[in-house]
Formats: sequence, structure tokens, C-alpha cells
Amino acid sequence: MTTRTGLLRAGRCLARQGLVAAGLALLLATPPAAVAGSRKAGSTTSYSYFATGNPDAAVSTPSTLNASSFVLMGGGPDVDEAFRWMISRAGITPKTGGRFVVIRATGTEAYNPYIYYSNDASSTSSPPAELWVGGAALGLSSVETLVIPSVEAANDDTVNAIVGRANAVFIAGGDQADYIRYWKGTRLDATLKNLMAKNIPLGGTSAGLAVLGQFDYAALNGTVTSKQALSNPYNKYMTLDPAPLAVTAGFIAPPALANLITDSHLDTRDRMGRLFAFVARLVKPDGTTGCSGGILPAGSGTGTARGIGIGVETALLVQGDGTGVTARRVTNPSTTTESAVYFVRPLNPPTSCVDGKPLTMTTVEVQKLADSRTVFNLGEWRGVGGRTVDAVSGELTASPY
Repeated sequence: MTTRTGLLRAGRCLARQGLVAAGLALLLATPPAAVAGSRKAGSTTSYSYFATGNPDAAVSTPSTLNASSFVLMGGGPDVDEAFRWMISRAGITPKTGGRFVVIRATGTEAYNPYIYYSNDASSTSSPPAELWVGGAALGLSSVETLVIPSVEAANDDTVNAIVGRANAVFIAGGDQADYIRYWKGTRLDATLKNLMAKNIPLGGTSAGLAVLGQFDYAALNGTVTSKQALSNPYNKYMTLDPAPLAVTAGFIAPPALANLITDSHLDTRDRMGRLFAFVARLVKPDGTTGCSGGILPAGSGTGTARGIGIGVETALLVQGDGTGVTARRVTNPSTTTESAVYFVRPLNPPTSCVDGKPLTMTTVEVQKLADSRTVFNLGEWRGVGGRTVDAVSGELTASPY
């Protein structure tokens, strides 16, 4: 982006991801009043807590909502409308109040002012079309960030009390390996699942998105490129969770996102090839086809292996409506990217998926959603039509974009 709006958005996004240099951090520093407080636990449990607004305000939103809500965000500049949608789906209004909690393993409280205020003057008036979410004007009592960098912190009483009373929870970017190592199987994991059972809105971006499927790319040994994944779908960087793959035992694992694995930054980092490999690894072996350790069938029926890849500055709003699960894509008005979502499923099982050899998997359906009008039916896996692409001997035979 070259506009002032785009530069400000990119800079603040980097700050929220904890990637900004000291000079830019000072330039984009939050007003002092934006941070209501921070504290750390004792010597055995270290975490950081920051609150903007009034986290002790009385809140009268429903404790259990009628339908599920998930935001799958692809990284890069955050999508303002996605946060406003979460606030609305949580039943938050100026009359009810509400608490929005951001969790992360590293980073700062940079999300707090962005979500709570309407502009860089710390206004709580109606939000503009972009740059700031304006949560206070929409009814938020507070935005709270917890930096949870260890298993001990994820099991802490105070941490779980703060998360447990949230009306919406968002998992920031960072490194999903931290989330798997530090949070999976802890009290925090149970607290998130309890909120999910009450249909409290849950979202995540980049690494936060990576842990929202039933299956996760865990990145426990570092990241993997599309070339590496296609040339050997079992190379040391291809760490999935749960390991071994299982229908249960996943981290968070929303039922609305069953049979799915997700990926972010899809087009800008050319990650379609590795998404193909992630999905292939889910396909169960059957004679000479499938992948060792896989547990799902390929094909167009229910319960088949599937993947969702999301571009930068893109959010997929997933909601239950009582009869099924649908999704809609949103982005920012100022975006200069295509901001697309890709729905991937192999119609045939892989014919070559072994350690040390390139992947071959033909007839992989790719549906591309690049507008905000179309509603995609996740249960029926249809909405935008698509094309098929083959992976042959570790190479994609056509552009999937």
C-alpha cells in the first residue's frame, strides 16, 4: 500500500504482531490512558495482563449464545469489520457492555487501543470505515490482552478467570508452535473449549488461525515452504497436530471446523502447495493410495479431508445458523490485495505420499472466494464453483490461484 491509510494500517499491524522496530513503535505508541493496567504473577508463574477500558464493569450479555461464530483471518493487515462482527455476534451493545480478550504467547497489548478506540485520538465515538474498530462505541466495556508464555501461565487461576469471563476471544499472530507447546492440554485449552461450547465468538489471525481447525499445522520444527512440503510431505518441518493424527485430542478443534486444516498468508507467500500437502496428510491409506497416518477419506462426501487457505488482509466469518455452518469473506476498503479465501479438497486420494518422495495427488478441487457478497456453505462445501489442480511428482500442474 502506498496511501497514508495503508502505511498506518501496515505499521499498526506490525506493532500488533510484535514485529515493529523501536522507532516505529514510538511513532505508533498508544496514548498512556489506553493501558489501564498491567501485572505479572509471582515468581513461579509469569504472564502479562493489560486492560483498556473498564474490565470490572458490569456486563449483561447472555452467558450462552444461540449459534457459533468464528473469525479466520489470514494475517497481514487486520480486518476491522471482522472484529466488529465478533462484537455484534457476542450480543454486545452499548446497553450490555462486554469484554473482548486477546491472547498470545509473545508480543504486546497493541490490539487493545485498535479494538477499543475509534481513532488515534482515543475517541470512543462511532468508528470510521477503517483503521480502528471502535469497540467502545459498539458497546465494549474493555479490551484485555494476556501474554501467556508457558504451560504454568496457561494453568494459572487468574489467567483462566480473565479468559473465562470473556464475551469474545481473539488469538493473535506469532508462532503456533508456542500455542501447541504452551497451551494445548492445559486449563486454558479447557477454558477455551468451555467458551466455545457456549458459542462465545472465537477468532485468530496467522498463527492464531493455524490452531483453529480440527487439525493444525504445528510448525514445531520451524516453518515449511510449498516446495519442501510437495517434495516430501513427511519432511521434518511437516509437523501436524494432533500427532499421531486422531479425530479427538486436537487443540481447541471447533466442531464447526471439523475435518479441516487451515493456512494463512496464502497467496503472498505462495503457500498453496503446502496446503495441498497438509490436506493430503489427512487422507487415510487404502492399499496403494492415501498417506500413512491419515485418518479421513478423500472425495466429495461428508467427513472428507479439507483445507482452507486465507490471503492477507482477509477474514472469513464463519457462523452457525441453526441449520448448518456458512461463511462470508470480508476485507478492508483500502486493500490493494485480492483478499481471497481458498477452499481445498482432494477428490481422489494421493497415489504417492511416502516419506522421502514427492507428492502425487490428482484432481484437487480449489474453490476461490474473492468477494464479500457470496455465502459459502461449509457443511455442503459449495458456494463459488471451482477448478481442479493436480500435484504430480511434487509439482502443481496449473496455477491454483
